[in-house]
Amino acid sequence: MTGREKTEKLLEWKKNRKAESILKAAAERAGIGADRIEETKTKILSKYPSLFDALEESTEAGDKVFTKLDIEQEWATVLAETAKQKIKIDTADVEATLEISSTKPDGIDHVKAALSSAEKVKAARGGRVTVYTVGAPKYRIEVTAKDYDDAERILREAINQAVETIKSLGGTGRQLS
Repeated sequence: MTGREKTEKLLEWKKNRKAESILKAAAERAGIGADRIEETKTKILSKYPSLFDALEESTEAGDKVFTKLDIEQEWATVLAETAKQKIKIDTADVEATLEISSTKPDGIDHVKAALSSAEKVKAARGGRVTVYTVGAPKYRIEVTAKDYDDAERILREAINQAVETIKSLGGTGRQLS
C-alpha cells in the first residue's frame, strides 16, 4: 500500500466516523432509536457511496436529500440541520483588481453598469461574485466557488464582462492584477 493510498484510506475512515457521530447526534436530538438509525443508513447507502457524501450534499440541498429516500420529513430535517452545523464545505477564493473609468458626462452610470454586469456573471452552484471599490478608478472582484478551477473561470468571465461592457459604453477598462 502506497503512502497516497494510506492517506486516502485514513481520510475515508475519518469521514465515516464523522458521519456516524453526526447521525448519532441527530438521533439524540430527534429521540430516535438504534433500529431507525440502521434503517436510515440502509436507505442512504442504497443511493450514496457513503453516509458522509449524503450528509455533505444535505448541507447545500437541505432535507430534500433525505426525503427523496423515503425518510420521514421531521427526521430528515433534523438530520440535515445537524449535518449543516457539523460539516464545513471548503471553498476557493480568488480576486482581481480592475481599473475602470469613463470620461463621458454620465460616466458614473457606465462604470456602475460595467460592475453590475460583472456581478451578474452566472456562478456555478455554490459560487459567488462580489465587487468592491478600492478607490476610483480601481475595483476589486472577488469570487468564491467550490474549487479553484471554477473560481478562476468565473473570475475570468466577470473580468471580461466588466471590461467589454465599459468599452462598449465608451470607457476604458483593464485588469491590474
